[in-house]
Amino acid sequence: MSFYSHHVFFCTNQREAGRDCCNNHGASELLDYAKDRIRELGLKGEGKVRVQKAGCLDRCDLGPVLVIYPEETWYTFIDREDIDEIISEHIVNGRVVERLKLPDHA
Repeated sequence: MSFYSHHVFFCTNQREAGRDCCNNHGASELLDYAKDRIRELGLKGEGKVRVQKAGCLDRCDLGPVLVIYPEETWYTFIDREDIDEIISEHIVNGRVVERLKLPDHA
């Protein structure tokens, strides 16, 4: 059994010279929001969920992006409502949020 039931990585890459990247679209702020929500819901910790930042995940053109393991499901998001839906549907209820899911291969 894995140490975490779900491991969520948010791309928080910041590119130089104004090049588009996930962090230009609020990824760091929404990462902090997701961490707070997971904690508030009692889902944080061993055997549960780990939310953390990642460097560039090489999908910035589809971003902002996050990926959830072990399912290897990639999502894009815009706001807190999207993060709430990903937490509620994917993490809590085990259902993929199709409207936010990225294609397996871009």
